[in-house]
Amino acid sequence: MLRFASLLAAVAAALAVAGPASAAQLLARNAADVSIKVDRESRAVVYYRIGSQQKAAAVWGAINALPPSQSRRQVEFKVDYSGGFKVLGTPLAKKIVDVCGRYRGPRLPWFVAGCSAPDGSHWALQSFQRLLPNLGVAPWLPGQRARELWISHWKGELPELEAYAGWFGSRKFHQVFGRLMYQGVPVHGFRATSTGVPLDTHGRLVYLDVFDSALGKGWKRENSFLARQPTGHYCYGFFQRPRYAWYPAGPPSPPANAARYRLTAGGPGVTPFVARVIEGLPDFDPNVPEHVGLHDETMRTRRALITSDPGCFNQG
Repeated sequence: MLRFASLLAAVAAALAVAGPASAAQLLARNAADVSIKVDRESRAVVYYRIGSQQKAAAVWGAINALPPSQSRRQVEFKVDYSGGFKVLGTPLAKKIVDVCGRYRGPRLPWFVAGCSAPDGSHWALQSFQRLLPNLGVAPWLPGQRARELWISHWKGELPELEAYAGWFGSRKFHQVFGRLMYQGVPVHGFRATSTGVPLDTHGRLVYLDVFDSALGKGWKRENSFLARQPTGHYCYGFFQRPRYAWYPAGPPSPPANAARYRLTAGGPGVTPFVARVIEGLPDFDPNVPEHVGLHDETMRTRRALITSDPGCFNQG
C-alpha cells in the first residue's frame, strides 16, 4: 500500500489542465442561431451568428476516426470560413442543395443542431464550456466562459465512455475512474505536457464536473485529465489541492467528492463529445456490508480496466 504522500504524487502525475485537446472540431465561440446544411458530396455549411454578425463556414473532408497511431495524424475537417468561396472556389453557403434530413442519431450531450444524411451518417453541432477553470474557481477571464461550437460527422457507433465511482487509499478517499473506447479500440495519444495537455492529434481529455460538493451547489468544473495509454483509461482522486500558481490567489480547493459526477470526453477524430453522469458515494463505512461489497466490485472493475498504471491506485 502506498503511503498518502506517494498517492498525492501519483495523482499529480495524472492531472491535466484543460488545453487545446479536441474532439469533433472547433468552429466558433459563443455562436447563436446555429443551423446546418449538407449536400450530396458530404460538404456541410454551418450557419451561425456571433453578436450581430452572420457567419457561414463550409466544412468537409472527414468522418469517424482512425485508431491511435504514432505515424499518422488523426482525421480532421477542412474548413472555409468564407462559406466555400475562398477555398472551394464556389459560394457554397448561398447555393448549397441540402439533402440532410431531420437528425435521427443517438442522443448527444450539449447538442444544438444536427442532421442525418442519405448515406446513413450523422452531423452534429455541440456547444460546450470546455475552458472553465478547474477546482471550482469562478471564471475571471471572458474566454473561460466561452461556449465553444464543435462539429462532428460519423457513421455507426459513438465513442464509449465508461465511468465508475469508488474509494481508494485504505478507502478513506473518493475517486472516479473509467476508460474511453471507440469501435472496441482504446482512445489515447502518445505525447503530452507535464500537466497533461495532449501534444498529438490522437490525445483526448475527459472533463469532470461535480454536483453539490464542497465546491458549492450545482455543477462545478473540478478538473480534466487524459485518457491514457494503453487502455484509454483515466482516474481521478478527490482530496485537497492548492490553487494553480497562475490562478487568482485563494484558499486550497477542498476534496470535491460529490452527489453526482458528470464526465465529458472528446471522441477521437471528428466523432462527437460523449458524456456520462454517475452517482457519488457516501464515505466508506466498514460496518456497512453494502459498502464492503461495492468496494470489492469496483476493485475488480478497476483492475480489469487499468492494467499497468500504478498512479491509478490498482493497489486499492
